[in-house]
Amino acid sequence: MVAEIFLQGFFLQASLILALGAQNIFVLNSGLSQQRHLLVASVSSICDTLLVFIGVLGVATVFTQFPFLKIILGIIGVGFLFVYGLIKIKESKNGINTSLQMAQTVSARQAIMTSLGFSLLNPHVYLDTVVLIGGYSSKFDLLMDRFIFGFGASLFSTIWFFGIAMLASMSSRLLNNKNAMRIISFISGLILIGLAFKLGSDVLSWIKTVKYN
Repeated sequence: MVAEIFLQGFFLQASLILALGAQNIFVLNSGLSQQRHLLVASVSSICDTLLVFIGVLGVATVFTQFPFLKIILGIIGVGFLFVYGLIKIKESKNGINTSLQMAQTVSARQAIMTSLGFSLLNPHVYLDTVVLIGGYSSKFDLLMDRFIFGFGASLFSTIWFFGIAMLASMSSRLLNNKNAMRIISFISGLILIGLAFKLGSDVLSWIKTVKYN
């Protein structure tokens, strides 16, 4: 029974996190450029774990009680994704140093703050972890079962983030040239800007929903 509950959380999180998202792109990029990728993976894992257990504890009702919180967070997230996308496109035009010493150009504080931005400024992250995973866990009557479910979900997040960070880091040796990194930066920038517009569209629909209610 314990294993079954654990695997439900593990595979539910897998179905949610495997989708292409801004957080995954950032972790992947940090690995490719070897910019403190293990620190980035750690912060991303911790944030996902905290949000999962916040949902498991039943805090998902906050978004239904205060819909403007999701809207404000969404607006900030749109700006964050759009600006970071422009930065990546600018990198692709100007070129970046692809040396393995690149990690030294990013401070631990910068890596942590940017990771927090990608982890916490996108309301879809809250919808996946707090609302969906938290809501699903409500089917379990015992709090211990909910924690086991949450542990399964958070463990997949940890495996996923460290996996893509380290895999990208190993791949960077094959892509350690300016042209390859320019292409990666440009594609990443376009995707992030696209995600910003997608999030902006979602925010507008949330605003209309609040207005009509």
